Amino acid sequence: MTSFFTPVSGPPVVPVGQGGRAPAGAPKAIVIGSGFGGLAAAVRLSCRGYHVEVFEKLDAPGGRAYVWKQDGYTFDAGPTIVTAPFMFEELWALCGRRFADDVTLKPIDPFYRIRFDDGTHFDYSSDPVAMREQIRAISPDDLAGYDRFVIEAELCYRLGFEQLGSIAYDTLGSLLKAVPQLLRMRGWRSLHALVASHMKHPKLRMAFSLQSLLIGGNPFNVTCVYSLINALERRFGVHWAMGGTGSLVRGLVALLAERGVPVHLNAEVRRITVDQGRATGIELASGEHVRADVVVSNADTAWTYRHLVEPQHRPHWTDARIESKAYSMSLFVWYFGTNRQYAHVPHHLMLLGPRYEGLLKDIFKRHHLPEDFSLYLHRPTATDPAMAPAGHDAFYVLSPVPHLDSGTDWAAQAEPYRRAILKRLEDTVMPGLGQHIVTSRVTTPQDFHDRLLSYKGAAFGMEPLLLQSAYFRPHNRSEDVRNLFMVGASTHPGAGVPGVLMSAKALETVVPNVNSFV
Repeated sequence: MTSFFTPVSGPPVVPVGQGGRAPAGAPKAIVIGSGFGGLAAAVRLSCRGYHVEVFEKLDAPGGRAYVWKQDGYTFDAGPTIVTAPFMFEELWALCGRRFADDVTLKPIDPFYRIRFDDGTHFDYSSDPVAMREQIRAISPDDLAGYDRFVIEAELCYRLGFEQLGSIAYDTLGSLLKAVPQLLRMRGWRSLHALVASHMKHPKLRMAFSLQSLLIGGNPFNVTCVYSLINALERRFGVHWAMGGTGSLVRGLVALLAERGVPVHLNAEVRRITVDQGRATGIELASGEHVRADVVVSNADTAWTYRHLVEPQHRPHWTDARIESKAYSMSLFVWYFGTNRQYAHVPHHLMLLGPRYEGLLKDIFKRHHLPEDFSLYLHRPTATDPAMAPAGHDAFYVLSPVPHLDSGTDWAAQAEPYRRAILKRLEDTVMPGLGQHIVTSRVTTPQDFHDRLLSYKGAAFGMEPLLLQSAYFRPHNRSEDVRNLFMVGASTHPGAGVPGVLMSAKALETVVPNVNSFV
């Protein structure tokens, strides 16, 4: 064991502490990838008694929650909010620690501002009075419908998240047990259809259905079960982790270090080794083999099956089956820092464009890169000034775009697309922005494919359609290879920080007990 203990380049391997080590002779679990799902899985497996090692392709942990540091600015590459703090608290408690001792969460109020194309806005929060006042200002006739929507969203939260979220749907029996709850939620409806059945005004229909885009789903196609996002936000709030999302990654890595779990960096996995239908370990890009009793992939599931498991070992997840699935949109993300502050821009701002359904059809159905767009503008320095030099602001602006089936040459189109976004920001909320930008970088769908190894460059794995959710999503326990497991956005229950943390909890229900290896 040599090369993967010392990265080829970049910082040294994350140090390992002495406390909480697995006992001698404990079975070994390898986790591929150090996103939130992989780190949470490593914590849970370690607490179950496994000897665990994490292997990360990049030069720092985090996966999609990687952190860029550039010219004195800190940019969280991916997730920007915490909506279920109790899920992090549970991981810390498993290790005998208090989450609040290591990470400081600050609630955001309002959660986010939704700016419509006509310049008006809606401040989305958990304040029932403020929400009703804004709804009344837009459409008084929709107040009763809003109340009905809240009741349905709460039902979906209780049934879809609390009761069904941490179940690993890998048997027909588990699916059949969920059918009564699915019927109660009328899960065959789309999220937009649910909202539209209660609220008639187009602005309100947008404001209460766009949340599924946060997990890679078109609100006109995803199951209405995802209305649970609205309930989750109302119940627990929207929070910012001081120091950025990277502080959560660092906290999880520190928990693992205390338990003697190493995170190997610059250690790309090229193959999952299989013998007689059972996962036996991994082969690294260096050519080195590492044996294990259990392998857990936090990598994109389609990529895992297509590129890490040889075809003869996957009769279920064949190339044809992988190709036949519908995949989420991708993302174009522009990170930039300014030499002034924009105090009027809130922490989270959704800038909607002139089209809603048509734009989403272009992205999800036609796989066409449209000229117009809706944007999510993130200004962390509104809450956490340390993310930028004093008196400056850090931003990222995210645009949903088609995955690589669009055929877009992002090497040629990235800069024109960035300039188009700059113009949109200048024309709406940040006039004169261009002259104040002092640092900049972009991420495109090609980066999701090449750097993050996401199939088709899709940012969230398979699209969370009804027939690509729960039992119909890639299982937490592999359908093809014994002792191979999946966690993260592209397995059950799906994307979003709560979803990937819940996938690690579902993993616990199907991973073998350590005593079974004795």
